Amino acid sequence: MMRTRAVFLFLGFYIGLVAGDWNILGFMGSKREEDTAVAAGRKNYCESWRMNVELNNIRGFEVVPDECVDYVGRYVTSTQYEVDVQLAAEEVILFLAHTFQLGGDGKDAWVFDVNDVLLSTVPYFKQRQFGGMKRNASAFEAWVKEADAPAVAHMVHLFHHIRTQGLKVFILSSRADYLREATVDNLINVGYHGWTELILRSPEDNYSSAETYKAAEREKLVHEGYRLWGIVGSQWSSLGGYTTARRIIKLPNPLYYEY
Repeated sequence: MMRTRAVFLFLGFYIGLVAGDWNILGFMGSKREEDTAVAAGRKNYCESWRMNVELNNIRGFEVVPDECVDYVGRYVTSTQYEVDVQLAAEEVILFLAHTFQLGGDGKDAWVFDVNDVLLSTVPYFKQRQFGGMKRNASAFEAWVKEADAPAVAHMVHLFHHIRTQGLKVFILSSRADYLREATVDNLINVGYHGWTELILRSPEDNYSSAETYKAAEREKLVHEGYRLWGIVGSQWSSLGGYTTARRIIKLPNPLYYEY
């Protein structure tokens, strides 16, 4: 009992250092890792780490902690992940059923991000230790150009449900504009169609962060008279900023952090 307590006290002390030290459990050694108390501590730590990423308490991480790579990999390929996404989608449907009122002027709108909202990057990150390796922009863009990403579970249905309610759908992504053709092909291949505009970052984009860029693009839509009823994103940077929407839906994503 004392040993278990000591392990959890150690974990609690080092959670505050997670942004700077990605091997905080490495001291345990292979022999201690086989101990059931240590195994329980590792699982609990990784679940806590994932939860605090979703809560935006842990920010700016470059890689998933070494100790949690397997845990994160199992989660993003699990039924639990699909159920978590499904419940988020159902919350959107409930919101529209109980709150949404069509304006009748064609200016009701909804915003979707692309990465891990409409299209899953899990196959790419599977090749990169499920976030355990630092992100490589060139490698990721080469993967995007293959236009072979699967749809995120339940998102094709939600996308078209929103369209049937009379809302215009805008797709707003941090992907560079030179990836437009591959992105459009990929979206269509997995069942998305009928969006109003696909907004990608242009070469002239001087915004310092994804959050600033996306908030500015949403502000342009508002200035054009659109009423933003909702945003679905997998990163907090997709949801924050001055111009937001009536309903914000955050999908789970412990794989990477977008600034």
